[in-house]
Amino acid sequence: MKALAFGLDTFGDVALDDNGDPISHAASIRQVVDEAILAEDVGIDVFAAGEHHRAEYAISSPDTVLAGIATRTSRIRLSSSVTVLSSDDPVRVFQRFATVDALSRGRAEAMLGRGSFTESYPLFGFEPGQKDVLFEEKLELFVRLLDENPVTWSCTTRAALTDADVFPKTESGRLVTWIAAGATPQSVVRAARYGLPLMLSIIAGPIAGRAPQFALYRRATAELGNPGPPLGLHSPGFVADTDEQAKEIFYPGYKIMRDRIGAERGIYPPLTSAQFEEEISGGSLYVGSPETVARRLAATIGTLGVDRFDLIYATGAQPASARLRSIELFGSKVVPMIRDLLA
Repeated sequence: MKALAFGLDTFGDVALDDNGDPISHAASIRQVVDEAILAEDVGIDVFAAGEHHRAEYAISSPDTVLAGIATRTSRIRLSSSVTVLSSDDPVRVFQRFATVDALSRGRAEAMLGRGSFTESYPLFGFEPGQKDVLFEEKLELFVRLLDENPVTWSCTTRAALTDADVFPKTESGRLVTWIAAGATPQSVVRAARYGLPLMLSIIAGPIAGRAPQFALYRRATAELGNPGPPLGLHSPGFVADTDEQAKEIFYPGYKIMRDRIGAERGIYPPLTSAQFEEEISGGSLYVGSPETVARRLAATIGTLGVDRFDLIYATGAQPASARLRSIELFGSKVVPMIRDLLA
């Protein structure tokens, strides 16, 4: 069996206290640090924090949170999931992640994307309708910065650079960088063109139907002369001691979150319990006991042949204590079971 990496992703969804009340944003951020420490303790390979700018999420600056985690951990790799490059500045993103890389002694990873939400665009003075050209141009500059040499650069969405040297440098000489995408062919080919690892986000619908996107990436990297970058998948899930317990804890907060997003974007009708069960049995949700989640994930990994799987372990509002238990079970039970099933 090829080497597999397992990660845990969070957007800092505001958790619930023991009374079922939402905790503060500050407490949520401290909770994420505790979750990352536990993830390392139970053997998880990567901990990833994503960027959002909405009331239900506490993390708007993933690299800052990762910097705090870096000083409390020693082994686990630290990634964003994602950094919205389109509404940020490539030079500053590189500098911030090079700083996290220094604090973590080489464990930082930048994961770049356009973002599934658009709040960051008007917040930082950009038009959401420009997100494609913003991402394309800024990504091209970021890739140039990865060489850690002086850069001369011009484009339509940012001020030009002339022989600009960017600091700090990384000790390894190159920052690990992924592209995150929602499995559109254009996004897949873009990642392949740069030879960067690709993380495909699948948060709804049958997993098996996404196999063509994974095949497209492998074919495109080979045809473009960049074969072999890692290919990952990230999807939501939740682990508890039993299937029923996992569903009972996860479903209420997940339904609220999904219904709200569906209504805002006009893409999902209100979630029913029957649809929830369908997503668990054959879709993009990995919810249940360690045995149930391990069997489903082993089947997914075997079908798609991914190099890394990241579980979005907090989707909606769940009790903070239950999230810690989910992390513990995923690392100590689910991951070893998957490795045994695929051996």
